[in-house]
Amino acid sequence: MLPLQARTVELWRERNPGLDTSPMEVVALVKRVRVLLDRAVEDLYDGAALTSAEVELLVPLRHADEPVTAARLAARLGMSRAGISKTLAKLEKRGLITRAANPADRRAALIRMTPEGEEVIDDLFPRELEAHGKLLAGLGADRRRVVDALTRFAEAMEAQLEE
Repeated sequence: MLPLQARTVELWRERNPGLDTSPMEVVALVKRVRVLLDRAVEDLYDGAALTSAEVELLVPLRHADEPVTAARLAARLGMSRAGISKTLAKLEKRGLITRAANPADRRAALIRMTPEGEEVIDDLFPRELEAHGKLLAGLGADRRRVVDALTRFAEAMEAQLEE
């Protein structure tokens, strides 16, 4: 934990005796990792055709064998339908995806990536992976244990939220 974070925890403990501050340690680390991952690709997205959030949405579409609904994308990415819908509208306007009527459910459009979208994501996403790979290289032999621990952590959180 960083000194400022440790001091924040200490102050909360001092001023609120009995308050369980232990979640702060994990949450602070998760937020810190997210910030570092974002920082690793900042330069990559300066002037790029897509934002990081748009890439995150397009990645699962890139190799999808069939069109996907916004609800399915939202569930897969853990995003709100409203947020997905807004981003999809921008991507459609730029010609990177298409939305077509769903014969099974007229309320849910079917989303497919266009060749232009494929070209953009095929250029940008490998460079993002490379930048993140450089950060993760420091894990060495611990990488598998970190992945396993984070998987258990995410699954436990999902189970708690579904109750």
